[in-house]
Amino acid sequence: MAAAGGRGDELADLRSSLLAGLDAAHAAREAGLAACRRVVRGSGSAIRAVHRLDPERAGRLRSEAEAALREAQEALAPFPAVAYAGFLHDAAKEYAEACLTAALVTGDPLPGPDALDVPVAAWLGGLAEAASELRRHVLDRLRAGELARGEQLLGVMDDAYEFLVGIDYPDALTGGLRRTVDALRAVLERTRGDVTTTVLQTRLQHTIEAGLDERRPDGPPTAR
Repeated sequence: MAAAGGRGDELADLRSSLLAGLDAAHAAREAGLAACRRVVRGSGSAIRAVHRLDPERAGRLRSEAEAALREAQEALAPFPAVAYAGFLHDAAKEYAEACLTAALVTGDPLPGPDALDVPVAAWLGGLAEAASELRRHVLDRLRAGELARGEQLLGVMDDAYEFLVGIDYPDALTGGLRRTVDALRAVLERTRGDVTTTVLQTRLQHTIEAGLDERRPDGPPTAR
């Protein structure tokens, strides 16, 4: 028999409503996690398609990643505590990175946070990661002999870094941006070194070839 003044009946009545709320939050979390995983996979594949100079595939993959992100956002909207657990932010950042990488490579206008419907912190992190991704594109262009294009992309990386290093707010507001920008600086300096080395080697090669051309006799040798 329950003690007089006990709360057993009251707690039993509350139990069903509490568990219903937790069940709904758990279901939203599971749906959001699955959708966010698709965002991350699609965004990564879209970036690789950009590097492979396949804009059609890259655009299709970004569209799929966006659809998955909207699905996650909708599922988690009624549950802010779950939405701010971190994985939705990471997915939004990956999607922003995919979109910004494409824009940085093609020279198209950069879509802002409102255009992508992502938080500012996710957009800033995405820009930093996108600028780092340009290193691969720079090296690909250098290997293809496109030196001017490589130098141009290095300038784009530099512009992104200069913008981001001026965002001086606490990490709680920027999602740990400072660490990402520090990593970008290291990537930028390595890339600058690679471009500089390639420029100097190319100049030396041209100088040697010009010298050989000057020493080479005009016309074919005369037969005796």
